[in-house]
Amino acid sequence: MHSLIKWLYPGLHVKRWLLLLLFGITFTSLGIAYLMTHAYRTQHFPEWVYYATLQFIDRPVRGLLFLGLGIGIAVVAMIQLQRSLLAPFLTAGRNSIVDLLYQHRYLRRGPRIVAIGGGTGLSTLLRGLKEYTTNLTAIVTVADDGGSSGRLRSEFGILPPGDFRQCLVALADVEPLMQRLFQYRFREGQGLEGHSFGNLFILAMTEITGNFERALRESSRVLAVRGQILPSTLENITLCAEYDDAATVAGESLIPKRGRPIRRLFLQPA
Repeated sequence: MHSLIKWLYPGLHVKRWLLLLLFGITFTSLGIAYLMTHAYRTQHFPEWVYYATLQFIDRPVRGLLFLGLGIGIAVVAMIQLQRSLLAPFLTAGRNSIVDLLYQHRYLRRGPRIVAIGGGTGLSTLLRGLKEYTTNLTAIVTVADDGGSSGRLRSEFGILPPGDFRQCLVALADVEPLMQRLFQYRFREGQGLEGHSFGNLFILAMTEITGNFERALRESSRVLAVRGQILPSTLENITLCAEYDDAATVAGESLIPKRGRPIRRLFLQPA
């Protein structure tokens, strides 16, 4: 039912053409009716035509029967024709033609939104916003130095990919299996344990394309991302904290462990 209602949404440029099609069918039907009326009055038809055209039934009932049959056949034919023509563009995650039109026409006219942040909060926000607009820009912080992201950052010198992976999956327009694949985390294996497939994918894409920003663009194409994802900086920065006792700690993952009030936060290099 929701898919049927979507056909009536403003801005899809569908209703006007459906109305024009209705006028065309009406005029065609009138033309055929006039020709058939003339033929009935001037020509002699075999007896089987009498039964094939249901002339033994009252004309109003006969007209309603043929009208209903014609509409049913036309609707089925149009649906199957559209599915055949658009089959290469439909995925298992979206098997409705109106969903494609809705995204192409309606979501592209949505508000322009920029979200700045990182972690689970940003990806959760983006997952909700993508249902209302494709004009999304996510600016992701790059101070993460823990877990898989921290290891890849120290070993390969790339920006921490974890938060970018979360945003890619949140904005992706692909099958659920592909999303699960990018979120899959290896539980064992020397060198692989603790890494997620998505982080390794971004690392490989960075090596192939030559820089992290281009790797994000290409990854967005692979996942059919709605919007764009950008790093807050391309510099390899470290988040530092100065506590109330004048001690300082470098590293986002280490800052909470000291358990003392924080006087100020700063980045290195500044």
